[in-house]
Amino acid sequence: MINMFAGQEPLEATPKVRRPRSDALRNREAILDAARRTFEAEGVMAPLDGIAVLAGVGNATLYRNFPTREDLLAAVIQSSFDDALAYGQELSAELEPAPALAEWLVGLAWRLHIWHELPYCLASAHADTAATLNDSNRPLIVETGRLLRAAQARNQAAAGVTAEQVFELVLALSWAIDRYKDTESVARQRVLMGTVGVFVSCKQSDDGNGPDGG
Repeated sequence: MINMFAGQEPLEATPKVRRPRSDALRNREAILDAARRTFEAEGVMAPLDGIAVLAGVGNATLYRNFPTREDLLAAVIQSSFDDALAYGQELSAELEPAPALAEWLVGLAWRLHIWHELPYCLASAHADTAATLNDSNRPLIVETGRLLRAAQARNQAAAGVTAEQVFELVLALSWAIDRYKDTESVARQRVLMGTVGVFVSCKQSDDGNGPDGG
């Protein structure tokens, strides 16, 4: 009998990509949904056991997907942070640099307080480079830096201010918004007052343009 495969290189087996089972994906989404609802109602320090019960999974399943509270929180807030980054791009396309930065800081401080104790958790993570949430903070700091540099280039923001400093200031203001249960209008006033030192006033600006772009 003639061997049709004589002289040919043996075929290598195609590695199989292991995909999560549909039930595993459903469990993960159920946990994220339950965590989002729980954080909205009770804050980010709510017991994780309650999240597992609300999701209809066991504690082992929750911790298999999210070993720590930080891991779970980082996954839940990702979509909110993605929206924030898109908002920053819109602001820079529609406004002059200083007003764009001012609106970004107002919007960011408000967004970071969406759940009770979230500003505290983000501030703690910001001081710990190994923290999971530190990675979540980074894109927000980068976007703050982009808008800040644009304002500095127009002499509308103080030259010595860094993105890290501004982000830390926003975290502190966001904590105050959470602590004092500000309405959105009160929060806006708090942030505008608290960040006034970031901007160069009309009298200081060489080109006469202050934060209002006038």
